[in-house]
Amino acid sequence: MLTYVARRVLVSIPTVFGVATVIFLMVRLLPGDPARVIAGVLATPEDVDRIRHQFGLDQPLYVQYVTYLFHLLTGDLGTSTRTGQPVTQEIVSRLPYTMELAVVSTVIAVVVGVTAGVIAATRRGSALDLAISALAVFGLSMPVYWLGLMLIILLAIDIHAFPAAGAQNPLGFVLPSITLALFSLALVARQSRSAMLEVLNQDFVRTARAKGAPLRTVLVKHALRNALLPVVTVIGLQFGALIGGAVLTETVFSWPGVGRLLVDSIFSRDYPVVQGVVLMLAVAFILVNLLVDLLYAYVDPRIRYS
Repeated sequence: MLTYVARRVLVSIPTVFGVATVIFLMVRLLPGDPARVIAGVLATPEDVDRIRHQFGLDQPLYVQYVTYLFHLLTGDLGTSTRTGQPVTQEIVSRLPYTMELAVVSTVIAVVVGVTAGVIAATRRGSALDLAISALAVFGLSMPVYWLGLMLIILLAIDIHAFPAAGAQNPLGFVLPSITLALFSLALVARQSRSAMLEVLNQDFVRTARAKGAPLRTVLVKHALRNALLPVVTVIGLQFGALIGGAVLTETVFSWPGVGRLLVDSIFSRDYPVVQGVVLMLAVAFILVNLLVDLLYAYVDPRIRYS
Protein backbone atom coordinates (compact mmCIF):
# COMPACT_ATOMS: atom_id res chain seq x y z
CA MET A 1 0.00 0.00 0.00
CA LEU A 2 2.76 2.45 0.96
CA THR A 3 4.62 1.66 -2.24
CA TYR A 4 1.48 2.29 -4.25
CA VAL A 5 0.89 5.63 -2.49
CA ALA A 6 4.50 6.70 -3.03
CA ARG A 7 4.28 5.79 -6.71
CA ARG A 8 1.04 7.76 -7.12
CA VAL A 9 2.58 10.79 -5.42
CA LEU A 10 5.60 10.68 -7.71
CA VAL A 11 3.37 10.38 -10.78
CA SER A 12 1.37 13.40 -9.59
CA ILE A 13 4.42 15.69 -9.51
CA PRO A 14 4.48 16.25 -13.32
CA THR A 15 0.74 16.97 -13.19
CA VAL A 16 1.21 19.66 -10.55
CA PHE A 17 4.12 21.08 -12.55
CA GLY A 18 1.97 21.16 -15.68
CA VAL A 19 -0.89 22.89 -13.86
CA ALA A 20 1.51 25.48 -12.45
CA THR A 21 2.89 26.17 -15.93
CA VAL A 22 -0.50 26.43 -17.60
CA ILE A 23 -1.99 28.76 -14.99
CA PHE A 24 1.16 30.92 -15.04
CA LEU A 25 0.75 31.45 -18.78
CA MET A 26 -3.03 31.80 -18.73
CA VAL A 27 -3.18 34.58 -16.14
CA ARG A 28 -0.76 36.59 -18.22
CA LEU A 29 -3.07 36.31 -21.20
CA LEU A 30 -5.74 38.21 -19.29
CA PRO A 31 -6.39 41.63 -20.84
CA GLY A 32 -5.35 44.72 -18.95
CA ASP A 33 -2.27 45.90 -17.12
CA PRO A 34 -2.16 44.49 -13.56
CA ALA A 35 0.12 47.33 -12.48
CA ARG A 36 -2.47 49.87 -13.63
CA VAL A 37 -5.23 47.95 -11.83
CA ILE A 38 -3.21 47.91 -8.60
CA ALA A 39 -2.21 51.56 -8.85
CA GLY A 40 -5.68 52.83 -9.72
CA VAL A 41 -7.00 55.00 -12.51
CA LEU A 42 -5.62 58.23 -10.98
CA ALA A 43 -2.05 56.95 -10.65
CA THR A 44 0.72 58.61 -12.60
CA PRO A 45 2.85 56.67 -15.13
CA GLU A 46 5.72 56.81 -12.65
CA ASP A 47 3.58 55.14 -9.98
CA VAL A 48 2.55 52.42 -12.44
CA ASP A 49 6.17 51.79 -13.41
CA ARG A 50 7.17 51.62 -9.76
CA ILE A 51 4.48 49.02 -8.99
CA ARG A 52 5.39 47.06 -12.11
CA HIS A 53 9.02 46.92 -10.95
CA GLN A 54 8.00 46.11 -7.36
CA PHE A 55 6.15 42.95 -8.39
CA GLY A 56 8.63 41.96 -11.11
CA LEU A 57 6.15 42.57 -13.93
CA ASP A 58 8.76 44.49 -15.91
CA GLN A 59 10.98 41.41 -16.22
CA PRO A 60 10.93 39.10 -19.25
CA LEU A 61 8.34 36.34 -19.12
CA TYR A 62 10.89 33.54 -18.80
CA VAL A 63 12.53 35.30 -15.84
CA GLN A 64 9.13 35.62 -14.12
CA TYR A 65 8.48 31.93 -14.81
CA VAL A 66 11.81 30.74 -13.39
CA THR A 67 11.33 32.94 -10.33
CA TYR A 68 7.82 31.57 -9.85
CA LEU A 69 9.03 27.95 -10.04
CA PHE A 70 11.90 28.62 -7.65
CA HIS A 71 9.57 30.11 -5.04
CA LEU A 72 7.08 27.29 -5.63
CA LEU A 73 9.72 24.63 -4.92
CA THR A 74 10.50 26.36 -1.62
CA GLY A 75 6.80 26.40 -0.67
CA ASP A 76 6.40 30.13 -1.25
CA LEU A 77 3.26 30.98 -3.26
CA GLY A 78 4.11 34.68 -3.26
CA THR A 79 2.40 37.76 -1.89
CA SER A 80 -0.99 39.09 -2.86
CA THR A 81 -0.70 42.29 -4.89
CA ARG A 82 -4.16 43.30 -3.69
CA THR A 83 -3.82 42.90 0.09
CA GLY A 84 -0.07 42.55 0.63
CA GLN A 85 -0.65 39.33 2.59
CA PRO A 86 1.10 36.01 1.81
CA VAL A 87 -0.92 33.93 -0.65
CA THR A 88 -0.77 30.93 1.68
CA GLN A 89 -2.34 32.98 4.46
CA GLU A 90 -5.08 34.24 2.11
CA ILE A 91 -5.95 30.69 1.06
CA VAL A 92 -5.80 29.22 4.57
CA SER A 93 -8.16 31.90 5.89
CA ARG A 94 -10.75 31.10 3.18
CA LEU A 95 -10.30 27.34 2.85
CA PRO A 96 -12.41 26.30 5.89
CA TYR A 97 -15.49 28.00 4.42
CA THR A 98 -15.10 26.16 1.12
CA MET A 99 -14.40 22.83 2.81
CA GLU A 100 -17.45 23.18 5.06
CA LEU A 101 -19.63 23.95 2.06
CA ALA A 102 -18.16 21.06 0.04
CA VAL A 103 -18.54 18.55 2.91
CA VAL A 104 -22.14 19.54 3.66
CA SER A 105 -23.03 19.43 -0.04
CA THR A 106 -21.37 16.02 -0.43
CA VAL A 107 -23.25 14.60 2.56
CA ILE A 108 -26.54 15.83 1.09
CA ALA A 109 -25.66 14.40 -2.32
CA VAL A 110 -24.61 11.01 -0.92
CA VAL A 111 -27.51 10.49 1.48
CA VAL A 112 -30.25 11.70 -0.84
CA GLY A 113 -28.65 10.49 -4.08
CA VAL A 114 -27.89 6.92 -2.97
CA THR A 115 -31.30 6.57 -1.32
CA ALA A 116 -33.09 7.85 -4.41
CA GLY A 117 -31.02 5.60 -6.68
CA VAL A 118 -31.76 2.49 -4.63
CA ILE A 119 -35.47 3.29 -4.49
CA ALA A 120 -35.60 3.88 -8.24
CA ALA A 121 -33.74 0.63 -8.95
CA THR A 122 -36.02 -1.48 -6.74
CA ARG A 123 -39.10 0.06 -8.41
CA ARG A 124 -37.89 0.00 -11.96
CA GLY A 125 -40.44 1.27 -14.47
CA SER A 126 -42.81 2.62 -11.83
CA ALA A 127 -44.03 6.20 -11.59
CA LEU A 128 -41.60 6.78 -8.71
CA ASP A 129 -38.69 5.57 -10.82
CA LEU A 130 -39.69 7.89 -13.67
CA ALA A 131 -40.08 10.81 -11.25
CA ILE A 132 -36.63 10.25 -9.71
CA SER A 133 -35.04 9.90 -13.15
CA ALA A 134 -36.73 13.10 -14.33
CA LEU A 135 -35.55 15.00 -11.27
CA ALA A 136 -32.03 13.66 -11.81
CA VAL A 137 -32.04 14.96 -15.40
CA PHE A 138 -33.36 18.28 -14.07
CA GLY A 139 -30.50 18.47 -11.57
CA LEU A 140 -27.87 17.65 -14.18
CA SER A 141 -29.24 20.27 -16.57
CA MET A 142 -29.74 23.13 -14.12
CA PRO A 143 -27.11 25.92 -14.20
CA VAL A 144 -25.74 26.49 -10.72
CA TYR A 145 -25.92 30.27 -10.84
CA TRP A 146 -29.56 30.25 -12.05
CA LEU A 147 -30.63 27.80 -9.35
CA GLY A 148 -28.88 29.88 -6.72
CA LEU A 149 -30.65 33.06 -7.83
CA MET A 150 -34.03 31.29 -7.88
CA LEU A 151 -33.49 29.95 -4.35
CA ILE A 152 -32.56 33.42 -3.16
CA ILE A 153 -35.70 34.94 -4.72
CA LEU A 154 -38.06 32.24 -3.44
CA LEU A 155 -36.66 31.28 -0.03
CA ALA A 156 -34.74 34.38 1.02
CA ILE A 157 -36.60 37.34 -0.47
CA ASP A 158 -40.19 36.11 -0.78
CA ILE A 159 -40.45 33.74 2.19
CA HIS A 160 -37.59 35.11 4.35
CA ALA A 161 -36.80 31.57 5.47
CA PHE A 162 -33.02 31.71 4.97
CA PRO A 163 -30.33 34.38 4.63
CA ALA A 164 -29.63 35.43 1.06
CA ALA A 165 -25.87 35.72 1.48
CA GLY A 166 -22.98 35.53 3.89
CA ALA A 167 -21.73 32.97 6.39
CA GLN A 168 -22.48 34.76 9.66
CA ASN A 169 -25.77 32.92 10.24
CA PRO A 170 -25.69 29.08 10.55
CA LEU A 171 -28.76 28.99 8.31
CA GLY A 172 -26.62 30.60 5.63
CA PHE A 173 -25.32 27.10 4.87
CA VAL A 174 -28.69 25.92 3.58
CA LEU A 175 -29.12 27.69 0.24
CA PRO A 176 -25.52 27.42 -1.03
CA SER A 177 -25.31 23.79 0.12
CA ILE A 178 -28.49 22.85 -1.75
CA THR A 179 -27.36 24.76 -4.83
CA LEU A 180 -23.94 23.13 -4.85
CA ALA A 181 -25.27 19.65 -4.01
CA LEU A 182 -27.98 19.40 -6.67
CA PHE A 183 -25.73 18.46 -9.60
CA SER A 184 -23.77 15.90 -7.56
CA LEU A 185 -26.99 14.55 -6.06
CA ALA A 186 -28.46 13.93 -9.51
CA LEU A 187 -25.27 12.26 -10.73
CA VAL A 188 -25.01 10.03 -7.65
CA ALA A 189 -28.68 9.05 -7.97
CA ARG A 190 -28.31 8.06 -11.61
CA GLN A 191 -25.10 6.12 -10.95
CA SER A 192 -26.62 4.37 -7.91
CA ARG A 193 -29.69 3.36 -9.88
CA SER A 194 -27.60 2.02 -12.77
CA ALA A 195 -25.22 0.10 -10.49
CA MET A 196 -28.06 -1.35 -8.40
CA LEU A 197 -29.96 -2.52 -11.49
CA GLU A 198 -26.88 -4.38 -12.64
CA VAL A 199 -26.29 -6.02 -9.27
CA LEU A 200 -29.95 -6.92 -8.64
CA ASN A 201 -29.84 -9.18 -11.69
CA GLN A 202 -26.91 -11.19 -10.32
CA ASP A 203 -27.35 -14.79 -9.15
CA PHE A 204 -26.20 -14.16 -5.57
CA VAL A 205 -29.02 -11.63 -5.06
CA ARG A 206 -31.64 -14.09 -6.30
CA THR A 207 -30.10 -16.79 -4.10
CA ALA A 208 -30.31 -14.57 -1.03
CA ARG A 209 -33.94 -13.79 -1.77
CA ALA A 210 -34.68 -17.51 -2.34
CA LYS A 211 -33.22 -18.31 1.07
CA GLY A 212 -35.77 -15.99 2.64
CA ALA A 213 -33.46 -13.14 3.55
CA PRO A 214 -35.33 -9.90 4.31
CA LEU A 215 -35.46 -7.45 1.41
CA ARG A 216 -33.69 -4.75 3.41
CA THR A 217 -30.81 -7.10 4.20
CA VAL A 218 -30.51 -8.14 0.57
CA LEU A 219 -30.50 -4.54 -0.65
CA VAL A 220 -28.09 -3.10 1.92
CA LYS A 221 -25.75 -5.98 2.76
CA HIS A 222 -25.58 -7.75 -0.59
CA ALA A 223 -26.69 -5.53 -3.47
CA LEU A 224 -25.62 -2.06 -2.35
CA ARG A 225 -22.25 -3.24 -1.02
CA ASN A 226 -21.41 -4.75 -4.41
CA ALA A 227 -22.72 -1.71 -6.30
CA LEU A 228 -20.67 0.81 -4.34
CA LEU A 229 -17.48 0.88 -6.43
CA PRO A 230 -18.79 3.04 -9.30
CA VAL A 231 -20.80 5.11 -6.81
CA VAL A 232 -17.70 5.75 -4.67
CA THR A 233 -15.84 6.81 -7.82
CA VAL A 234 -18.53 9.35 -8.67
CA ILE A 235 -18.70 10.63 -5.09
CA GLY A 236 -14.94 11.09 -4.90
CA LEU A 237 -14.73 12.89 -8.22
CA GLN A 238 -17.68 15.08 -7.32
CA PHE A 239 -16.17 16.02 -3.96
CA GLY A 240 -13.03 17.16 -5.74
CA ALA A 241 -15.16 19.01 -8.27
CA LEU A 242 -17.20 20.65 -5.50
CA ILE A 243 -14.04 22.15 -3.98
CA GLY A 244 -13.22 23.79 -7.29
CA GLY A 245 -16.76 24.17 -8.55
CA ALA A 246 -17.85 26.34 -5.63
CA VAL A 247 -16.69 29.41 -7.55
CA LEU A 248 -20.09 30.32 -8.97
CA THR A 249 -21.99 29.30 -5.85
CA GLU A 250 -19.76 31.32 -3.55
CA THR A 251 -20.05 34.31 -5.86
CA VAL A 252 -23.85 34.17 -5.99
CA PHE A 253 -24.20 33.82 -2.21
CA SER A 254 -21.26 36.09 -1.27
CA TRP A 255 -19.72 33.11 0.52
CA PRO A 256 -16.22 33.98 1.83
CA GLY A 257 -14.52 30.88 0.47
CA VAL A 258 -11.68 30.09 -1.91
CA GLY A 259 -13.95 30.34 -4.95
CA ARG A 260 -14.93 33.91 -4.10
CA LEU A 261 -11.26 34.69 -3.47
CA LEU A 262 -10.41 33.37 -6.93
CA VAL A 263 -13.05 35.51 -8.65
CA ASP A 264 -12.02 38.66 -6.78
CA SER A 265 -8.35 37.98 -7.58
CA ILE A 266 -9.07 37.53 -11.29
CA PHE A 267 -10.91 40.86 -11.45
CA SER A 268 -8.09 42.64 -9.61
CA ARG A 269 -5.38 40.89 -11.69
CA ASP A 270 -3.84 39.45 -8.53
CA TYR A 271 -1.58 36.94 -10.30
CA PRO A 272 -0.02 35.28 -7.22
CA VAL A 273 -3.40 34.54 -5.59
CA VAL A 274 -4.92 33.22 -8.83
CA GLN A 275 -1.94 30.93 -9.36
CA GLY A 276 -1.96 29.78 -5.74
CA VAL A 277 -5.70 29.03 -5.62
CA VAL A 278 -5.74 27.08 -8.89
CA LEU A 279 -2.66 25.11 -7.84
CA MET A 280 -4.26 24.32 -4.47
CA LEU A 281 -7.44 23.12 -6.18
CA ALA A 282 -5.42 20.88 -8.50
CA VAL A 283 -3.52 19.34 -5.57
CA ALA A 284 -6.78 18.82 -3.65
CA PHE A 285 -8.31 17.04 -6.66
CA ILE A 286 -5.26 14.77 -6.96
CA LEU A 287 -5.40 13.90 -3.25
CA VAL A 288 -9.13 13.14 -3.42
CA ASN A 289 -8.55 10.78 -6.35
CA LEU A 290 -5.82 9.01 -4.39
CA LEU A 291 -8.08 8.62 -1.34
CA VAL A 292 -10.86 7.23 -3.54
CA ASP A 293 -8.50 4.64 -5.00
CA LEU A 294 -7.44 3.59 -1.50
CA LEU A 295 -11.07 3.42 -0.42
CA TYR A 296 -11.71 0.79 -3.09
CA ALA A 297 -9.82 -1.77 -1.02
CA TYR A 298 -12.12 -1.14 1.94
CA VAL A 299 -15.30 -1.30 -0.13
CA ASP A 300 -14.20 -4.42 -2.01
CA PRO A 301 -11.75 -6.63 -0.03
CA ARG A 302 -10.81 -8.43 -3.26
CA ILE A 303 -8.90 -5.34 -4.41
CA ARG A 304 -5.26 -5.31 -3.38
CA TYR A 305 -2.51 -2.82 -4.16
CA SER A 306 0.93 -4.22 -4.80
